[in-house]
Amino acid sequence: MLQAFYDGFVHGQLLEATIESVRRLLTAFVLSIVIGVTLGFLFARYRFLDDTIGFLVVALQTIPSIAWLPFAIIWFGMNDFSVIFITTLGATWTMAMSSRTGIKNIPPIYIKAAQTMGTGNGFKMFYQVMVPAAFPHMMTGVRVAWAFAWRALVAGELIAKGVGLGQLLQDGRNLADTALMLCIVIIISVLGTISDHFCFKRMEDKILIRYGLANQKK
Repeated sequence: MLQAFYDGFVHGQLLEATIESVRRLLTAFVLSIVIGVTLGFLFARYRFLDDTIGFLVVALQTIPSIAWLPFAIIWFGMNDFSVIFITTLGATWTMAMSSRTGIKNIPPIYIKAAQTMGTGNGFKMFYQVMVPAAFPHMMTGVRVAWAFAWRALVAGELIAKGVGLGQLLQDGRNLADTALMLCIVIIISVLGTISDHFCFKRMEDKILIRYGLANQKK
């Protein structure tokens, strides 16, 4: 396996695949956060949407990302767009429900205080008051969404054309190259662990300390 790592990185195969996968992942992750937070805000603010579309989102959350592969192939073909589409779906629903919970749990006194100070009920209220107040809940959703995005990415790359860790995993399976497959699994686990511990966990800890919730978490 060490030889497979050495050969993969020396020849640039593993490095190129890793860079391409991370690029797709980050693109889809940003999209999922934007879409998820927007949906969560709408569900928290409008009861009708929560009872209709919100119920649908809960149902969609139970569907494995790989189940969308046939639809992605038919709609977009076997390309980057299909992979980004599947990865975005894999993280969006979790982010939406986490944002909804965070916004619904905002103490009413925050909203009333902001209205008294002239913030209003529009977009200014959303990004200046609601999003910061919902951060402790939303960060948990971000960490879970990141893990789901990785799973969806690898599933999507198994069928896409081009370069990526999922494609290499498929190549390793076709060649019965267990060393290559283990290398890819290790790379994914290391990247996921490092990004979660050194990025998202630290952000979450700082937010919990800022809001005085660190002791509650412990």
